[in-house]
Amino acid sequence: MRDGEKKQSQKVVRLFQKRWVFPTLYIVCAAVILTGALWYQTTKDTQNQAAKKPGSKVTQHEKEATPVANLTETVKMPADAAQVSVKKKFYEDNAKAEDQEQALVFYNNTYSANTGIDLAAKDGKAFDVTAALSGTVTEAEKDALLGYVVKVDSGNGVVSFYQSMADVKVEVGDSIAQGQVIGTAGLSEVNKEAGTHVHFEIRKDGVAVNPEKFFDKSAADIKADASTKPASTEAKDQTSDKSEKKAADEQSTDSQSQDSTGTQKQESTQN
Repeated sequence: MRDGEKKQSQKVVRLFQKRWVFPTLYIVCAAVILTGALWYQTTKDTQNQAAKKPGSKVTQHEKEATPVANLTETVKMPADAAQVSVKKKFYEDNAKAEDQEQALVFYNNTYSANTGIDLAAKDGKAFDVTAALSGTVTEAEKDALLGYVVKVDSGNGVVSFYQSMADVKVEVGDSIAQGQVIGTAGLSEVNKEAGTHVHFEIRKDGVAVNPEKFFDKSAADIKADASTKPASTEAKDQTSDKSEKKAADEQSTDSQSQDSTGTQKQESTQN
């Protein structure tokens, strides 16, 4: 028995002493490894193609596509309509002078046009701010003057802004649905007189439009009036007029005061 095992061991030793044995083993091992790698890659590609077919589920590691704008979606007020009211309206170039004055925001001794609307609860309390349109969140951050700010891109050049919030419940990159809560109404350093509110804007191709004109209308109907000059220019005109009027009033008051003082001195001298 031992002689048989000894002879077999000697055969194995002589086999490994041959020059072609180890190169052959290396080639066989390399072939096995390469075959395994190719099989794994083929299986992975097949799974990816199946996941991209219509009706298939998106895998955990595959990013979802950016949602296409729903042009049939109607624009909704970014809060419970029964709970809130418009505190400050959008500045319209063709509005009456009185209405334009009410649509100006005064901050840091400067008047500026309101490029959106300010909504506040009828009871003055905080309220949930909801998405007026579905879309993708492209900005969600806190601003020292404006409070928390959320920007939503709904596609087709339509972008909505939500400002003056106390907090936010969404993040950049989130795909949100219409009516989804995105934050809570709060305060703004720029418009303190509005109290707890949300500042809401809609812009079409970068131009601010009056949100109230498009509530309960299709998103496809949102259009900017190209013939209207920038509201900021109108605001500067209003600011200039107010400053000049204020300066004139102060000058008139000073003149009257001086006249009164001079008359009193003259009467005193005569006496």
